[in-house]
Amino acid sequence: MAIVELKVPVIGESVTEVTLSQWLKENGDMIALDEPICEFESDKATLEFPSEAAGKLIYVAEEGDDLEIGALVAKIDTEAAGEAAPAESAAAKEEKPDNNAKTEAGTEGEVNATEGYNASKENYATGTPSPAAAKILREKGVDAANVNGTGRDGRITKADAQDAKAAPAPSKKAESPTADTATLKSAPAAFSREQRTEKMSRMRRTIASRLVKAKNETAMLTTFNEVDLSAVMALRKKVQERFVEKNGVKLGFMSLFAKACAKVLMDMPNVNAQLGENGKELIYHDYVDISFAISTPTGLVVPPVKNVESISFADVEIKLKELAKKARNNELTIEEMQGGTFTITNGGVFGSMMSTPIINEPQSAILGMHNIIQRPVAVNGEVVIRPMMYIALSYDHRVIDGSSSVTFLVKVKELLEDPEFLLLSL
Repeated sequence: MAIVELKVPVIGESVTEVTLSQWLKENGDMIALDEPICEFESDKATLEFPSEAAGKLIYVAEEGDDLEIGALVAKIDTEAAGEAAPAESAAAKEEKPDNNAKTEAGTEGEVNATEGYNASKENYATGTPSPAAAKILREKGVDAANVNGTGRDGRITKADAQDAKAAPAPSKKAESPTADTATLKSAPAAFSREQRTEKMSRMRRTIASRLVKAKNETAMLTTFNEVDLSAVMALRKKVQERFVEKNGVKLGFMSLFAKACAKVLMDMPNVNAQLGENGKELIYHDYVDISFAISTPTGLVVPPVKNVESISFADVEIKLKELAKKARNNELTIEEMQGGTFTITNGGVFGSMMSTPIINEPQSAILGMHNIIQRPVAVNGEVVIRPMMYIALSYDHRVIDGSSSVTFLVKVKELLEDPEFLLLSL
């Protein structure tokens, strides 16, 4: 038997460990060269791992395992690649369970969950639990036949197993319950005392450690201001139709805020700087790469849009749309996650009125946008209703003075309240 060992490849300079988040192929499946067999979750992104040879897949690691770079993931039996697999023999078809026969399917599903995958089911995914899911089902005493698989080809995933509940034991007193009893059984419980423990995803663990590090190791302060967005909203209303017709995307608030920040950052390089690794040097940037916080099912990611000071409003919107789509589909590459000299986070999309965002290290400042609320304000001695937004700048006081942080927000406010100056680069 010729065996090829598949090991965790080098993913990026700063990545030393990954988590095997999901197997894409079953143990014993026939795999083609370069066919993805599993997904790795790193600190920054989720990546597919392709096979380096064709043959029969043999699991070594399990879903949820933390693996160092170079660790053994699986093996490929290359001699099995020549074996005929497509046509099933009559005997194999007889052994294959009938999906309509719930009792037999449930029995075989339980055997598969307990003893591993049956040879006749090597290419049969529907209703089959992954190794991690099978373990959870065994511990819960749940029959795999009673679990609805939401994974690829109907496979039972780890999440499906965690959500599954064991069926209640049948009553010994009565074969057929009365109508009143049936009603009581179907009624939802008034409250629950159940709890469950789930392993944190690698991205969530990384986010947690970095936030604590930023909180503990930086002299972080936050300053606030408010912006009247009447002029910005009027501008968007005036040019939106032609902007979409020309560029294929809408002119959003994010590109306006990004371009305003980029202009001020170029005028105030100390806010765009960062502390060197030895803590004795300041690194200044002659460009502005703005990281945008994007919420995904697995956590918050902050991919940067590069050279915001030089690209157009449309380019910012197009790039943001592309990054957001990739982030939510777990398709961001390591390169797309690296860099950034300044960060913008928009809690307003979730209804936040005000917050104190945490610095995205090694950057020195982050701008927090918030909800736009119609509020009464005094303008020329009169009370008027205006669309107002609170903005916050959290900054590292080791790099940025308090006066600089306040000046930065004032300049951003001025550009947004008179966007003509922003459009004309004045």
